[in-house]
Formats: sequence, C-alpha cells, structure tokens
Amino acid sequence: MGSFFTRFKRDGQAVAAPAPPEVRLELSGPVLSDTLTNLLNACEEDGGIERYVEAVKFKISLFQDAFKDGGNGLSAENFLKLCMFMPTVRRRIGDYVEPDTYPDLLAAMKTLFGSGDINARITAFQNRFPKDKKHRWTHDLATEILHNTDPELHPLMQRWVWDRKANSGVIREIWHGNVDDVTLDVADDYETFLKLREELSGYLSENGIYADVLVYVDLLCAQIYAGYIAAQGGLYLKADFSANQDPFVFTRRLLGLDGVAAKSSLDIPPPVIEGEAKSVQSILRLNGRP
Repeated sequence: MGSFFTRFKRDGQAVAAPAPPEVRLELSGPVLSDTLTNLLNACEEDGGIERYVEAVKFKISLFQDAFKDGGNGLSAENFLKLCMFMPTVRRRIGDYVEPDTYPDLLAAMKTLFGSGDINARITAFQNRFPKDKKHRWTHDLATEILHNTDPELHPLMQRWVWDRKANSGVIREIWHGNVDDVTLDVADDYETFLKLREELSGYLSENGIYADVLVYVDLLCAQIYAGYIAAQGGLYLKADFSANQDPFVFTRRLLGLDGVAAKSSLDIPPPVIEGEAKSVQSILRLNGRP
C-alpha cells in the first residue's frame, strides 16, 4: 500500500513517510470492518465523526504551536496544559514539573527534535530517566510529542499501539487469526508503526475515506484498543481508566480527548498559541461538559 501516500503531496513531496517494504503485518479485514463501523456509529450518536476529527486536529495544533521552536520558552505551566491530552503521562509526570526538575525535563524534550534515527532519539530520551516500570510513561511522552508536532512524519507510537515486551496493543487486536496463545514477533519500532499506519490508511481509502486520513487512522487505532480495554473491564492503566464505562469513553481517553482539566485555566495563552488564546471548551463538550 505504499503507493497510497503518493496521493498526498505538499510542495511536490509525499506528506506521509512510507514504511520500509520489508516490514510485514498480517491484519484482519473483518476486525477492521467491524471496528470502523462501530467508530462511525459511536461518533454519529455524538454529532458525527467530523467533530472528533476537528478535536484531534485542534490538539495537534496546540502541540505544534507549543513546540514550534523545539520547546524553547515552554513554561511548566503551559506544558501542564498539554499534559491533559496525554492520558498515559498526565498522572505520572508530577515530579518532573516542579521548579527544580522541569528544566531537566525540558532539556530532554528538546533532544527529540534533533536529527538522526527516530528510534535512537526516543531511546536516548528514555535513558534520561530511571529504567523501571514506574517510568514506562517516558516512552509515551516522547512519542506523543513527536506525533502531535509532526503527525505526517511520526505515526502513533505509544505503548497501547504496540508493546512487544508486553505482547499487547492495537497490532495484536487486529492480527489475523487466533493469537490468544501466541507471542507476536513484531518489533515496536518506528518502522513497524509506519507500516501499521500505511496499512490502515490504505484500508480507509478503500472504504471511501480520503480526507484527513491520518487523523482517521488515529481514531481507528483508539477505537480498536478501546474495545480491548472495555473487554478487560477497564483494567488497562487502571489509574487512568475505570470500569463500567461506554467503550467510546476509552476511545476519547486514549487520544486525550476526555476533557481532563489542567491545573490552571482552560485557556491556552498566547505564548503557547500563535495569535489569540484558544480554549479547550470544544474538547470538553465532546464529553458532555458545558
């Protein structure tokens, strides 16, 4: 499906990076079909999927404005506002946004915008933190920043999309055949995530979705893993997710659209956003809040 991306050009260049041809994924068409149908139906009950597409694009615009200079000048207060959109990060990062720790965190985030291999940059970022279970969120922080600042170059790469060590994620949920007792030999690296996005983008285009395809891929991935979370009774990341909720709540939460308030006001001030301050009220309304 590599040719799919030749349809999307900007200044004569392909917008989305193609995946290496040697990466192979065996995905289930029926599972994708059911998930897409469920996604569209769930969104229709809440005003249509276009509302969610615009919400994701709004979130991306916040990150792009905040990190437009590689993070230079980004205050801890304004960074905390971005954390509301990172569900696997926001409850765990508190110790690193204090006056004595935030400068080191900001310095680490700036390294993500360097040159060279993307996998190496993510690993180097993680190596700045303790290597224990309590700091697995650092991978998600790095990949959230990369994805939301340049979603065309960086696909979703969070642990919930695929975690080889845990043998869990979106890839497992849509793998062809019965994998209940199988450990998938699939790397959780940049190339794999590119391939997943390429496959899902091709699937969406074959089903009549041509605009904002990369955003639809994010929504589809979240819907896929939300189904798994719901089936597990909300046990996944139970500090962030609770049981007995509509599965679509998990879809919103995985993408950071669940309207968790930042520590300060709901307005993102001009130093973060080009021009006037932007309000996150549009995100909160997706969750039934006035």
